[in-house]
Amino acid sequence: MQVLQLIIFAGLAAIVLYQLYSVLGRRKGLQPEDRQTVEALERRAPAPVPGGDMVDDGVELTGLAAVRAKDPTFDVSRFLSGAKSAYEMIVKAFAEGDRETLKNLLAPQVLASFEAAIDAREAQGRTEAVEFYQSPRADLERADVRDGDLAQVTVRFLAEFRSRTKGPEGEGVDDRRTAELWTFERRLKSRDPNWLLVNVDAAEA
Repeated sequence: MQVLQLIIFAGLAAIVLYQLYSVLGRRKGLQPEDRQTVEALERRAPAPVPGGDMVDDGVELTGLAAVRAKDPTFDVSRFLSGAKSAYEMIVKAFAEGDRETLKNLLAPQVLASFEAAIDAREAQGRTEAVEFYQSPRADLERADVRDGDLAQVTVRFLAEFRSRTKGPEGEGVDDRRTAELWTFERRLKSRDPNWLLVNVDAAEA
């Protein structure tokens, strides 16, 4: 009797296992009916929005990032190289009283200040010449954009030069070491690539 029951249970187990294998054991990957379900879900999914991953978080760029956002071609190294050349030209032009050169490099308010100093020196019968020992050191101090596209970049200059002066009392030689902050300005949307000097401040050496 017990042997007969075991045979019956074994037969039922074999039938159940065979049915499970026929349903599950042979499925590999997506079956045709599964693929139809996936395709139906894809058709219902909303289409991706172009640029949807670029969310405007309302953050306003400042500093050098703001300048580069308005002018992607802005290069700090190239700008500082040009600023050093402008620094030497302006210092020499001021010493020599070269107003024409200064007009192309200075903003009107700075030009007026420089011309007033030149006029006072000439009224005293003095002349001056400047000789740089080496190219000045230029470091970016700060940068920003105002009024939409008005870029202002401040450069810290360290320079050593010899000033030779002549006056009614004779000649004089003065070796100088200066540290100054020069601020240059330019409209980034302008076709004119030149930057103008708009402010000069003393700095710690």
